[in-house]
Amino acid sequence: MPCSGWLRSPAPWRRISPRDVADCVSPPQLTRLIPVGDGTALLRRRPDIRQNERRLAAATARVGVAMADLYPKITLGLSGSSAGYMKDIGGGDTYGWSLGPLISWTLPDTGAVQARIAQAQAGVQGDLARFDGSVLTAVGEVETALNNYARELDRHQALLAAAGETRQVAEKTRLLYASGKIGYLDVLDAERGMAASDAALAQSSGQLADDQVLLFLALGGGWQDAPAAGAPTPAKSEKRGPERPNPVPTLFV
Repeated sequence: MPCSGWLRSPAPWRRISPRDVADCVSPPQLTRLIPVGDGTALLRRRPDIRQNERRLAAATARVGVAMADLYPKITLGLSGSSAGYMKDIGGGDTYGWSLGPLISWTLPDTGAVQARIAQAQAGVQGDLARFDGSVLTAVGEVETALNNYARELDRHQALLAAAGETRQVAEKTRLLYASGKIGYLDVLDAERGMAASDAALAQSSGQLADDQVLLFLALGGGWQDAPAAGAPTPAKSEKRGPERPNPVPTLFV
């Protein structure tokens, strides 16, 4: 996303953006290759996949709870009775008393339990399909984002070389005009070509930044934690060297 879009965003977005956004005057540039990682890391990072995985685990647990109702419930207890006062049980002032074990059980309603088990298993199948769908969606988004990013990288390199060539042509044309060998219209044509090449390069730089953001989102990455704007920064130790600037987002792993 171009920096102008960040600066025009509402205040809540500014609070979660990096500190460098306030002073950003050009699209951020990566200083190294994007750490794509493997498929396992992708499954851990994507929040939609993790959410569906937890839903599947909860649905599987509900099947076990429903199957537990197939077994009868047995209750053990103790029963007692007395013809006198409770405090006189076992004494001579009691007319009569008795103590004995108490066992009760409840047989399950097999039909209702089987219906609940079938319902829970159907929920597992639905959550499993949702989980598989989120994995396929994530893989497709990553593949599309990688292809777009790689294609724009190649285009950006070609435009960068073309911009350098048109700049050299414009400089040589001005020298030829200064020596009187060509007319000023040739100079205007060369400068117009240089301006068009620079405009295409600037558009490609913005598109490259957009593709980087989309790739970060597809990979489940995000911004590193940064102090809020205006927050005091800790004092630097004299033993530490100068900090390296990090104006670009990096992936959470």
